[in-house]
Amino acid sequence: MRKLLPFSILFSFLLAFAAATSASAQGTTQERSDCMGDAMRFCSSDIPFVDEIESCLQQNIARLSPACRREFAPTQSTKLREEHFQ
Repeated sequence: MRKLLPFSILFSFLLAFAAATSASAQGTTQERSDCMGDAMRFCSSDIPFVDEIESCLQQNIARLSPACRREFAPTQSTKLREEHFQ
């Protein structure tokens, strides 16, 4: 019984770590959402291809939400990833 307890604790820790790593790879909720709505509204035909979405957003920059414009304007890129659209 003593050997099972440390293994179960280690297993639980590894499982929690794997879940946290997976979630952080997608960015925070804020990082995913700043341009998500604009991408859906203006660039739905380009989803899930981020390069095409960013090109579409550039073409619609005057119509972007303020939050997306703030994220997009400095570098002409977003924090969107293809996996955000799955």
